[in-house]
Amino acid sequence: MPPPLLIDLQQVDLSRVLLTREQIYEQLPQRFEFMLLDGVCMLDREGTRLVAYADIRSDDWWIRGHVPGRPLLPGVLMLEMAAQSSAVVAKVLTGIQAFIGLGGIEECKFRETISPPARLYLLCVGDNYRTRRIVSRTQGVVDGRLIFEAKITGLALR
Repeated sequence: MPPPLLIDLQQVDLSRVLLTREQIYEQLPQRFEFMLLDGVCMLDREGTRLVAYADIRSDDWWIRGHVPGRPLLPGVLMLEMAAQSSAVVAKVLTGIQAFIGLGGIEECKFRETISPPARLYLLCVGDNYRTRRIVSRTQGVVDGRLIFEAKITGLALR
């Protein structure tokens, strides 16, 4: 049985856009194909929590080569989205200004696949913030179903 969701999505206005794609990438350095997040619909500064989303489209750049005839969103891209969500939590909610690079992935489990079209919600809860290291718990959810979970460590680099 999957664990409970980190954030109760029934308590979140999923139609509300608190940060647009452009506002997210004012904070993050990713560009071009790696601007994977489309928006943020929940920010909780006190709980260091966030719900972001990514729209998985039939014309995404990875479709052509990742299982032709049965396009599946690559797990590595799901983890990149989770890492970017974690960086948004660190930068927007806690004010960390440094570049945040991926430092590790633990307790990762994929429970289902994602095929377009779909909206993937990324739930992120900051666990441990230090000067050079941030740790967040993340989950990916589509249509209320838990797709993946992972603990993401980011390194604040100067």
